[in-house]
Amino acid sequence: MVGYSFVSRPDDLDLLDQELGAGGNPGLGVVAKIERPEAVKNLPALIARAVGRRDFAVMIARGDLAAEIGFERLAEMQEEILWICEAAGVPVIWATQVLENLVKTGVPSRGEMTDAAMGARAECVMLNKGEAVGEGVSTLDTLLARMDEHMFKKTPELRALKSW
Repeated sequence: MVGYSFVSRPDDLDLLDQELGAGGNPGLGVVAKIERPEAVKNLPALIARAVGRRDFAVMIARGDLAAEIGFERLAEMQEEILWICEAAGVPVIWATQVLENLVKTGVPSRGEMTDAAMGARAECVMLNKGEAVGEGVSTLDTLLARMDEHMFKKTPELRALKSW
C-alpha cells in the first residue's frame, strides 16, 4: 500500500500511476490522505478515478486538514468525507492524535475518549506510537466494541438503553 499525502485532484492519481511504472502496479493499494480543502471538494472525482485501478482507501488526516480549513470547519468536513466514502463503499481511516494523551502518558482526556468513539464510523482508527500504545489499543478496542452496539458507521442501531 502507498500512503499518498496531499493528494488533491484526480490528476494526482494519474501522476502516481506514472511514477509506479507501466501498468501502474495494480496490486498496490493507495490510501489518499485528505489534508486540503481542494481534496475534500474533489473527493468524488478522486474516488471515481481510483475505482477499478486498484484498492483505494481514504485517510482523514485531521491535523493537516484542521490547519488548512480551520478548527471551526473540521467536524463538518470529517462528516462530509465519511458520507461520501460510505456512499462509494470506500474504506476510511480516522487519523491524527486519536487517544494521543493516553498513548503518550497513559491518561486520556475526556475529549479524546469522545473523539476515539466517533472513530467507530470509519473502518480503521490510527494510533500514533507512544509508551502506552498497548493500553491505547486495548482502550480503543473496548470503546469501539461498545460503540458498535450503538451504531454501524453512520446508522444508529437503537439498542435497548442500559445505562447501569
